Amino acid sequence: MAMTGTYLYLSPRLPSVDVLRDVRDQEPLRVYSNDGLLMGEFGEMRRTPVRFDQVPERMIQAFLAAEDDRFLVHGGIDIPGLIRAAWELATTHSIQSGGSTITMQVARNYFLTREQSFMRKFTEILLALRIERELDKHQILELYLNKIFLGYRAYGVEAAAQVYYGRSIRELSLSESAMIAGLPKAPSTGNPLENPARALERRNWILGRMLDLGYIPEPEYRQALAEPLTVSYHGSHIELDADYAAEMVRAEMIHRYGTDAYTGGFVVQTTIEGKIQRQAQAAVIGGLLAYDQRHGWRGAERHLEEPASAWPAVLAGMPPVAGLEAAIVTEVGDKSISLQLANGSPVSLGWEQGLSTARPYISSDYRGPLPKTAAEVVRRGDVVRLQTKEDGSRRLAQVPAVQGAMVSLDGKDGGILALVGGLDFRQSKFNRAAQALRQPGSNIKPFIYAAAMEHGFTPASMINDAPVVFQDPGLEKVWRPENDSGKFYGPTSLRNALVNSRNLVSIRLLQQLGIPIAVDYLAALGFQRDSIPPNLSLALGTLVTTPLQVASAYAALANGGYRVQAHLVREIRRVSGEVLERPEPLRACPECTSMAQPSPAEPESIEKLVAQGAVPSPAPPVALAPRVMDPRAAYMIDSILKEAVKRGTGRRAMELKRDDIAGKTGTTNGPMDAWFSGYVGTLVTTAWLGFDQNTPLGKNEFGGSAAVPVWVAFMREVVRDLPHQERPRPEGLVSVRVDPQTGLLAAPGQGNAIFELFPLENVPSVTPDGDEYQDPYTPDEYNTHEIF
Repeated sequence: MAMTGTYLYLSPRLPSVDVLRDVRDQEPLRVYSNDGLLMGEFGEMRRTPVRFDQVPERMIQAFLAAEDDRFLVHGGIDIPGLIRAAWELATTHSIQSGGSTITMQVARNYFLTREQSFMRKFTEILLALRIERELDKHQILELYLNKIFLGYRAYGVEAAAQVYYGRSIRELSLSESAMIAGLPKAPSTGNPLENPARALERRNWILGRMLDLGYIPEPEYRQALAEPLTVSYHGSHIELDADYAAEMVRAEMIHRYGTDAYTGGFVVQTTIEGKIQRQAQAAVIGGLLAYDQRHGWRGAERHLEEPASAWPAVLAGMPPVAGLEAAIVTEVGDKSISLQLANGSPVSLGWEQGLSTARPYISSDYRGPLPKTAAEVVRRGDVVRLQTKEDGSRRLAQVPAVQGAMVSLDGKDGGILALVGGLDFRQSKFNRAAQALRQPGSNIKPFIYAAAMEHGFTPASMINDAPVVFQDPGLEKVWRPENDSGKFYGPTSLRNALVNSRNLVSIRLLQQLGIPIAVDYLAALGFQRDSIPPNLSLALGTLVTTPLQVASAYAALANGGYRVQAHLVREIRRVSGEVLERPEPLRACPECTSMAQPSPAEPESIEKLVAQGAVPSPAPPVALAPRVMDPRAAYMIDSILKEAVKRGTGRRAMELKRDDIAGKTGTTNGPMDAWFSGYVGTLVTTAWLGFDQNTPLGKNEFGGSAAVPVWVAFMREVVRDLPHQERPRPEGLVSVRVDPQTGLLAAPGQGNAIFELFPLENVPSVTPDGDEYQDPYTPDEYNTHEIF
C-alpha cells in the first residue's frame, strides 16, 4: 500500500521527458580571433557534445561493461544489477559495477539532486521507467555520454578525451577508452591525474568485464592490459595570446546574456587578427623590456632564506611573466652565475648575458656605475628572471615596472585588429588600452588644428611663437607655458607648429579658435565631454582618455573624416552553428556619398540586366558612419602628420622607409606618458607607455624616444607587404605657392616659395608685397590646377 501511495503521489509531479528531447548541454563561452584561433574560454564546465554515431563502439562497450551491461535489455531498472551491487558490497566492501542503470543516471543527472533519500531514489526509478518508454536506447546513451561528469571540469566523453589525452574520442585506444569509462564512479578522487593507481585498477577491471562479456577477444584484452597510463592534463589550448581582448568580449557577453553566457554554448568570433595581435604583443613586451634595461637593475625579485630543498616549490609558484621565467641563483662566480629553473634544470649565465650591463637603478633619471663582478649584481638564493632570446640563449632580466598598451584598428569600420592592455594579463588584469584614463599630451593636437581648419585657418596661417603669460579663469593660477625645447621661434605656420609640436602656437591657436568650439569638436570625435577641460590647457592634451579612444579618433583622420565605433565582436553564434548576432558596423565610405541615387524607375531595369548577365549584382547597401570632420581638414592634417614623420617629432618612424606614414607623438609633463598614434592607409595604431602610479618615466623618455620604437616594431611586419597608400585629394582643396615667412601668396619668381594646401574659399589674395592677386581660374578649375 505504501509503495502504491507513493507512486500515486509522485507520478503527476514527475517532469516531462520532452525536456530531454530539446536538452541544451551547458557549454563554456569560447572566444576566437577572426582567423579562427582560440583566444579564451570562460565557464566552469568543459563540454563538447557528440552524436551517438560519433562515439566509437569500443567506448560504448566500455561504459556498458563499467556501468550497466544489461542496458540494452532492461526497461530502465535492473533487478539483477541491484542484487549484484549488494553482493559486491557485502563481499568486498565496495561496489565496482554500481547499482543504478544508465537510464537511472540520466534521470538523476538531468532532473534530480544528489540527495540520499528513499523519495529521491523512488522518483529516479519512476523517471527511468518513463524515459525508457519515450526515448530509444541510442538517445538515452547519447544523453548519458554527453552529460556525465568525468573530473577536471570535463562533462561528457569528448571533453574528457581532450582533458586527459588531448585527443578526440575517435583517436583513443581501447585502454584509453576503458580508463575514461572508469571515471563516473569517482571522477574527482579516482581520476588518473589525482590517483593513478586507483584509476589503473578500475581500468583493468573494466577491461576484464569487457572480456567476460565477449566485447573483446583475449589478445586485444592482453594488449590493452599491458598499456601504461599515459594521461596528462590538457587544459583549454589557447592558440592566441589576446587575454585583454578576450576579457573585453567576456564582459560584453555577460552584459548581453547575463550568466547564461558561461553555459549557453556561445561562440564569439572577434575582429582580432592573429598575425597582427602576435606582433602587437611582441612589440609592447619588447618596448617595455627595452625601457627597463635603459633604467637600471632594481635587484633580485626576492631572496630565499629557505634551504635549497625548498627552492623548487617556491619556483613552482612563480609562473613566467611576459615570457620571463623565474630562476634561483645557486652559485656566484667572478663574472658568471649558475641558476636553477623551476623544472630543476641548471643554467649558467656569462658576463655578457646581462650581468655586465646591470647598472643599479637609482631613480628614473639616474643609474649607478657598471658592475665589476657578478657579486655586485646577485647573491646565492636570489630569485631573478631570465629572458630567452630568439636563438635560444638566455640573459638576466627583470619584470618591468613600467606598463604599456597598444590598439590597432581598421579605420574603415573600427574593427579592432590587435589590442594589448599591459605587460601580461596574468600579472595584472587592468586593461590599460581600454580602461586607463591618461592625458594624451600632444597626441591631441591634430584635432585642435583640424577644428581650426574648419573655421578659416589653413596650414599656412601664421601664429607667433613667443613667451606668454595667461591668467585664465579656468586655471588655478598664472600659467607660463613653454615649448619642450625651452626656445621660442617667432611667427610660425600651423604646419611647422604641428610638425614640431610647438606648445605656444597651439595655445594661441586654441585661444583664437575659441575653447567651446574645440570642446564640441572633440566630443563629436568621441571623447567624453566631461573629461575635456574647458580651458587653454586643452591645447596641450590635458583631457583624460584611453588609448582605445585615441586610436578611434585618429581613424577619422585616416578615413577622411568619419567617426567609426571601435568594436571587437564580429559574430555571435551557438556551438551548433546557429547565428545569433552579426553586428553590421558603420563604415567610412567616401565614395558612397558621391554615388548617384537611382530613380524610381531604375530598380526594375537593373534587375533585368542582372538576370541577363549584362551587369553584376549590386553590392548590398553600406551603413554609413557619420561624417564628423570636413574631408579637406582631414586631408590637410594628414599632409602635416606625414611631414611630422619625415622631419618632425615622429621621424623615428621613417625607419620603415615608407612615405605614406602619418603620425603624431605625445608626451605629458614629467614626462608621465609617452604616446605615438599613426596610420598607414586606414590601418590605425596607438602605442602608450607609462607607470600605473603616474610617476615620471625619466627626463629622456618622450613619445619620440619611448613610444615610436614600439609602434615601429609593430608596424614593421604588419605593413611589410602593404602597398603604398595614395590618398586622393578631396574636391575644393588646392595647392598654392606661398611665401614661407608670411603664408601669403608668393610673388612671381620668388625663389623660396613653397606649395601649401588651401580650401578654395581661403586662398590668400595678396602677396607679401601687398599686391592684390588676380585669380585666373574659376572655382571648378582649382581642382585640376596647381596655382603659381
